[in-house]
Amino acid sequence: MTTAATARLQRTLTRELPQFEGQAVKLQGFLHARRDLGGVQFLVLRDVSGVAQAVGSGLDLPLPESSIEIIGKVKAHPKAPGGFEVQVESLRVLTPATQPPPVELPKMEWNVNPETLLDYRVVTVRGLKERAALKVQAELVAAFRDHLTSEGFTEISTPKIVSAGAEGGANLFPIDYFGHPAYLAQSPQLYKQIMVGVFERVFEVAPVYRAEEHATSRHLNEYLSLDVEMGFIESEEDVMDLETRVLAAIMARLKERAQPELALLGATLPEVPAHIPRITLLEARQLVTEKYGHAVGGKDLDPEAERLLSQHYAETEGTEFVFVTKYPRAARPFYTHADINEDGSLNPDITRGFDLLFRGIEITSGGQRIHEYPVLLESIADYKLNPESLAGYTEVFKYGMPPHGGFAIGAERLTARLLGISNVRYARAFPRDRHRLTP
Repeated sequence: MTTAATARLQRTLTRELPQFEGQAVKLQGFLHARRDLGGVQFLVLRDVSGVAQAVGSGLDLPLPESSIEIIGKVKAHPKAPGGFEVQVESLRVLTPATQPPPVELPKMEWNVNPETLLDYRVVTVRGLKERAALKVQAELVAAFRDHLTSEGFTEISTPKIVSAGAEGGANLFPIDYFGHPAYLAQSPQLYKQIMVGVFERVFEVAPVYRAEEHATSRHLNEYLSLDVEMGFIESEEDVMDLETRVLAAIMARLKERAQPELALLGATLPEVPAHIPRITLLEARQLVTEKYGHAVGGKDLDPEAERLLSQHYAETEGTEFVFVTKYPRAARPFYTHADINEDGSLNPDITRGFDLLFRGIEITSGGQRIHEYPVLLESIADYKLNPESLAGYTEVFKYGMPPHGGFAIGAERLTARLLGISNVRYARAFPRDRHRLTP
C-alpha cells in the first residue's frame, strides 16, 4: 500500500474488523500484550471497543501499554479474539511507555495485594475487567437518566458545599469557606425537595460525601448517588413503584448495550418483578430470627439479616429484590413522613421510610417526606436540630409543598452487586475511603 493510500485510511475500531475482511485497516490503541514465536510476532491491541490480535515479523515492539498505530490486512482467524486478526504491514509507536506496567494487564486475575492495585489505579483501571465494570456503570447511569426523563423528570444540579447537613449534621466533612464553617454535602436531599416545588419531578446524578469511619467492603466516603424526588404522591408506595420501573429500565439497557462486558465478568442480570415484594422492618426482623435463628440488634437490619432476608425471598418468591418498609422514626432522618393509622391519625413511632435490598445488601433508602410546615418544624425540634441552620430549607414549606417522596441509589453498590464485585471500591474508578486520598 502506498504512503498516500495509508494516509487516507480512517481509524477502524477493533469491534469493526468483521466488516473489513480482506481489506487494509488502520488500528490505533494500546499495546495490550506481545510475544515472539520463532520470528513471528503476535500483538494484542486494545482500544475503546475491545481487543484485536495482530501478527507480523521484524517489528520493533515497544513496551506494553505504549500507544501504537497498526496498518494491515484483516483476515479471518478462528482462534483470534473476535474471530479476525490483522496482518501487520506497518507499526508506528505514537507514545512509548517508559516502564512496564506494575501488573500484567492481559491477565484476567491478578495475584496482587488489593491495596497495591488501588495504589496503581491509574494503570490497573485499564484492565479489561476493571474497565468493563465502569462501562456497565456508565450504561446504568445513562439508563437511569433516560428513563426518568421519559417519565417527565427534570435533571437538576445542587450545591456540594453546604452550611448544614441533610441528615441532622452527623457524618459531615467540615471545610473552611472563606473563614466560615461549611461542609461537603452528604446528600442533595433538602435541595431536591425544594426543587419539587419547581418541576414536581426531579433527579440528580452527583457525588455525595459521608465522613463515616467505616473500613468495609460496602462503604465509600465519596460515591455517586442517583437521587430522585417526585411530587403529588399518595404514599411511599408510589415511590417504590417508580424505583421498580427505573430498575427494569436499567436492566433492559444493560441487556441491550453491555453484553460483552457482562459476559467478560461472568455476570447475570436479575429479573425485576412487576411488583417487588414488601415487608415491614418489624416483620423482617421476626422472619430472620424465627426462620434462621439470627437475632437482630439495633434499630435496623444488620448485614447478616439483610443477607438472610434476601435469601428467603430468593428461595420463596424467586426474586433478588425486596423492599423493607415502615422504619421506626429513630432510624430515619427528621424529614421522613410518619405513617398514617387507619383512622387517619399520624403514628409518631413509625415512618413511611423504606430500604431496597438487592442480592443481600441495601442499595437504596427512600420514603415519603414531610410536606406540611408546622409538622416539619415539630420534627426538627423533636430531633433537637437547630431550626436556624435549616431555615433556607424550611422556608419553601410555607408555600404549598405537595405530598412528595423519593429515593437514592448508590451507583457503586448497585454496580458491585450486579457484577459480583466483592469490594465496592472496585466499582469506582478512583475510590475514596477512610484511608485513601490518592490517586
